[in-house]
Amino acid sequence: MCGRASLSKQEKELQERFQANFYQEDIARYNPLPNFNIAPTHWHPVITNSEPDHFRFYKWGLVPVWATDERIGSRMINARIETLAEKPAFRQPLEQRRCIVPFDGFYEWRKEPNGKKQPYLIGIDDQALFSIAGLWETWRAPDGQFIPSFTLITLPPNELMENIHNRMPAILLPEQERLWLSEDLSINELIQILAPYPAKLMHAFPVSPAVNKVTQNDPSLIVPIGPELQPSTYIPPKPFDLFNQPDLDN
Repeated sequence: MCGRASLSKQEKELQERFQANFYQEDIARYNPLPNFNIAPTHWHPVITNSEPDHFRFYKWGLVPVWATDERIGSRMINARIETLAEKPAFRQPLEQRRCIVPFDGFYEWRKEPNGKKQPYLIGIDDQALFSIAGLWETWRAPDGQFIPSFTLITLPPNELMENIHNRMPAILLPEQERLWLSEDLSINELIQILAPYPAKLMHAFPVSPAVNKVTQNDPSLIVPIGPELQPSTYIPPKPFDLFNQPDLDN
């Protein structure tokens, strides 16, 4: 899963990298950047397929339109690629409401031989900005307020991430980002875009356990405290085919 992340860049850097603009009223309202310890329920900038040239702030943790309580979003921070077309909360967003979510790192916890869990910060080379494929939804609260939210898609790990966790977020190559937002591709074509990001283009290093506390939020959280983790020998999974999966009941 992916349940904590960082975005240490400013709005100008995001606008240049993603060729999308912020609305000034959104910046004034949320003013969340930089954020070194992003967590579920936080408001975070996303680019949606309905507005691909602008950033909007959505809440992390997708709240389905049929939900009766906003708190369900805290259990829907990730969407597994294997069940995107099956789960009612994700099926329609996959078809109609996709987004890309910018970060420059995400945290995952590795169980060490001593039994303790060591946090690692994972990102791409040069600590550059990247995006994760996501889905979005807008939920109407009982008081009539509309709350936009998103979830991050996860898939099997690459040879770096398998040393840390059995899942990883669906990081997109820059040339895939507009394809993910495109209205011209079929669902299966969209799914084929999603594959484990090349391990040789990623890095992972241990960071301070202070990141365990969501109230901690400063640049020290992204400073390495040990050597970079090296990939294992690994055969990467084939691209996921949503409509040609084996019948597991037979």
